[in-house]
Amino acid sequence: MWMILVGALILGVIALDQISKALVLNFLYEGQVVLISGVLNFTYVENRGMAFGLLSDHRWIFMVLSVLGITLVGFYLYRFVKSTLGRVSLALIIGGGIGNMIDRISLGFVVDFIDFCLFDFWVWVFNVADAAVCVGAALFALDLILETVKDYKKSHNGSEKTQKSGEGKNDG
Repeated sequence: MWMILVGALILGVIALDQISKALVLNFLYEGQVVLISGVLNFTYVENRGMAFGLLSDHRWIFMVLSVLGITLVGFYLYRFVKSTLGRVSLALIIGGGIGNMIDRISLGFVVDFIDFCLFDFWVWVFNVADAAVCVGAALFALDLILETVKDYKKSHNGSEKTQKSGEGKNDG
C-alpha cells in the first residue's frame, strides 16, 4: 500500500512541476510577473546547468547522473526506508529529479521561474521540482535525526533496565 502512495506522490510532484512549467512557457516566456512586490516574482529563466546554473551546457552529464541518482534513491527507498517521513522525503526527491530531467530531455534546459526576492543574498530562480528536492532533502535529514534519536533512546533505555534489574537481584 505504501508503494502506491509513494508512487502517487512522485507522480503528483512531476505533474505539478510540468504543469507549472508549461504555464510559464505559454504565458511568461521571457518576462516577469510581480506577485508580491519585493518578495516574490515569477521570472522566466532557462537553466542550462545544474543547481543554480552551475556547469552550464553539460546536460548529458546531468541526465546520466540524474538517472543514476534517481535509481539509487529509489532502490534505497524500496529496500531500506520504513518510516512515513522517510518515504515522503525520498518521493519528493525522486519526483523533483524526474521533473527536471524531463525538461533536460525535451527542452535542453530546465525552466525556472520562482523568484524569491525578499532577501538581497538570495539571487537564484527555481521551480517546483527544485523546491520538492530541497524540501525532500530537509525532511530526509530530519528523518535521519529522528531515527537516530529513537535508536539512541531505545538502546539507552534498554541498558538502564538491564542495570536496574541486575541491581535488584543482587540486593536480595
